[in-house]
Amino acid sequence: MRLRTALVTAVAAAFLAPLAGVAAADDGGLPPGRHDLAPRKPVVAAAPVDPPLSLKLPLCAAGTGAAFPLDTKIHGGPAEYEPGAGRQAWSLDLTNTAHETCDAVHPVLVLVDRDRTLKNTQLKMEFDDPATGRTHPVAFIRTDEDEHIGVFDDGFPGFVIAPGKTLTVPVRLGFTADAVPDTITANAAVVQRRGSDGQWVGESGDYRFEIVPEGDLLHRIDDELAATGRGSALTRLALTAVVLLIAGAALVVASRGPRVRGR
Repeated sequence: MRLRTALVTAVAAAFLAPLAGVAAADDGGLPPGRHDLAPRKPVVAAAPVDPPLSLKLPLCAAGTGAAFPLDTKIHGGPAEYEPGAGRQAWSLDLTNTAHETCDAVHPVLVLVDRDRTLKNTQLKMEFDDPATGRTHPVAFIRTDEDEHIGVFDDGFPGFVIAPGKTLTVPVRLGFTADAVPDTITANAAVVQRRGSDGQWVGESGDYRFEIVPEGDLLHRIDDELAATGRGSALTRLALTAVVLLIAGAALVVASRGPRVRGR
């Protein structure tokens, strides 16, 4: 899957822009006394506040001649997800190849399902911030091209990655019980926030997986055969025979039904 830079950056910027206008309220105008007993609530400006250019975060530049300063990789993800099951864990590695620190880094996960039947409400995803240990949810939006885009940002300031270092972000993904079988391709883009704008700074390879019905025995057997090699025709025949025998036995038992002994 080839990501479209302009689209993903625009969607990420749409998520991030309102956060740039969040400012802490002060205590001006309050009567004398202690006003620090409760946490201060943020006040969201009516429009995003874009800081002066001199105050914007610098864009970390690749130090290895690569296209992006962040080497991004999805790994450890399962090949199958069952609808209604718990979230399954995988990781997103962010390696800084630049000569300076990359901060305000927000990954963006893009999902494309083969049959175009997946809904945003069927996605359940969260990630952990290694710096704080906090868990954050990921909300998805659907584009006109049936792509599902989720920005790693529910208000946190983004990841900070020192030069030459790798940050591993734990991610958990699942699907609701009404999700139908499908094949999905995931790709992680990475956007660095600059005031109320964003710049594309990284992109992972494809991660393909399937949504499969619970208890799909034939599908699981085929996966096992694929993992052990397709050269063993005898093994395939033996496993197929076992499946047919089990199915046949079940039919025989069902056809007999309860018997009533006459007197």
